[in-house]
Amino acid sequence: MFWNEPGGAPIDLLEVPKRKMRRYRGNQVAMIFQEPMSSLNPVYTCGFQLIEAIRQHQRISQRAARDQALAQLQEVKLLPSDMTMAEEIARELGSENSTLVEREIRRRKMALLNRYPHQLSGGQIQRLMIAMALSSNPSLLIADEPTTALDVTVQATILDLLRELRDRRGMSIIFITHDLGIIAEIADQVAVMYDGEIVEAGSVLDIFEQPKHPYTRGLIACRPQPDRRLRKLFTVSDYMETVVQPDGEVTLQAKPAQDYGPGLPPVNEISPREMQIRLESLEDKGPLLTVENLTVGYPVPGVLGRVSRPVMAVNDVSFQVYKGETFGLVGESGCGKTTLGRALLQLLPPMEGRGWVWGGDLTRMSGRKLRQRRREMQIIFQDPYSSLNPRMSIGDAIAEPLKIHGVTKGKSNLRDRIHYLLERVDLDPASINRYPHEFSGGQRQRVCIARALALNPKFIVCDESVSALDVSVQAQVLNLLKELQAEFKLTYIFISHDLGVVKFMSDRIMVMNEGRIEEIGPAEDIYRRPRRDYTKQLISAIPEGTVERIQRLQTEREIAQIKAPM
Repeated sequence: MFWNEPGGAPIDLLEVPKRKMRRYRGNQVAMIFQEPMSSLNPVYTCGFQLIEAIRQHQRISQRAARDQALAQLQEVKLLPSDMTMAEEIARELGSENSTLVEREIRRRKMALLNRYPHQLSGGQIQRLMIAMALSSNPSLLIADEPTTALDVTVQATILDLLRELRDRRGMSIIFITHDLGIIAEIADQVAVMYDGEIVEAGSVLDIFEQPKHPYTRGLIACRPQPDRRLRKLFTVSDYMETVVQPDGEVTLQAKPAQDYGPGLPPVNEISPREMQIRLESLEDKGPLLTVENLTVGYPVPGVLGRVSRPVMAVNDVSFQVYKGETFGLVGESGCGKTTLGRALLQLLPPMEGRGWVWGGDLTRMSGRKLRQRRREMQIIFQDPYSSLNPRMSIGDAIAEPLKIHGVTKGKSNLRDRIHYLLERVDLDPASINRYPHEFSGGQRQRVCIARALALNPKFIVCDESVSALDVSVQAQVLNLLKELQAEFKLTYIFISHDLGVVKFMSDRIMVMNEGRIEEIGPAEDIYRRPRRDYTKQLISAIPEGTVERIQRLQTEREIAQIKAPM
């Protein structure tokens, strides 16, 4: 692994002594990690951590480091420019008194430096991490899944920011991601890795136009198609197959070319007429869930700890979910999606409104009656690892709801039920005594799905249940959820910030913004003919991952380079 210094001989970084690596680590090569919150110390302010990063690599005073920190926060657009702040403050104060304006600018800057990580949103924290990574003006920035946990609009702004910083600073970026749609937005060259090896490399246009390796084809195909309605998503296994070698080693190899032809496998599409018939049949079945004027708020401490007025996370929301339907719920982070899902299951108490299900009002139930209803309602959470007790085997985790509700009698029947559930989610029943840390992220999510199915529920809330998974595993889990819905006659509320995934899963979609409903309608109508500007903004932020998009971005960049001053 060689580092090429301008005008000097290449340096093998693997041979550089550990104490000398500081010259390169941070100064020449910086990194942005996938989970920014775990990369920051929660007990120190954001300003302290950013200034510390600057002074680690530059011999400057505390005051100079603070000024540089503020300049970098403005560069990553976490702070507006001084001119923009001055204009805004002058309007708010109704005065252009320069002394007052400068004092307020300084106060706002220091207020941001004095915030703690938990006081910033996901997108703001990621911008702070980018500012820290750029603090020593590196030549190479390694971005390791920097947008995975962000909603599509924030993701789009982070990608725009990285492109802008790359072009302005003349900086190189290694962008690590499982999402080829994002690669299409930001990359010039692509290397596809599989099983620890690079299986294909080339320009981003060549990779998307003519992928040669079946694994690359599988990655491109397993993303939801924006212009087609598929019955199931393709997976890497459609292009690769498991082969047992003579020595007993199990490997994955490309399927014969005739199995998938020169392009994608034959597409199993759902026609618009078929979709219309399904929507009409769902309406004929009638609603399983009716929500009327539901309002959920969080108390905010005011002066002397008194609660002034609550913040409304869900504000006067009304809708219906039909039997057997997948009802998509989309919006940016903080719009109230998860709060609404949890309130429906009475995991959070609503302030006002009602939720009628199976003829009963959930908001008025308690005790034994509510417990009986909860057997028929389940939730699959976003992070499967934190949803499972690390000290319980997966068999015990699946058995727990069965024991609590007394559904299965006898050890033999209980074991048979657990084996059946594991087989149904494509896990080996022999793994019943293994623990969560022994499984991959996709396998852990399958365990959570098996646990949710244990009590034969009618209604399941899927709360960002695939957002933490890579696209190939995500496709497998989405296909599994659809299969289980058909087999068990399930009704889903599918919560996600990814409109492409929600469109694939859902019959109808509800778009939320700041706790309120923006619009509700059939999935195809919402995606192709959105009525509200907010919905159009969400759709436009989805990475297209198409050859046309790549060509358009390359043309825009070439024009910008021509127009740039020499």
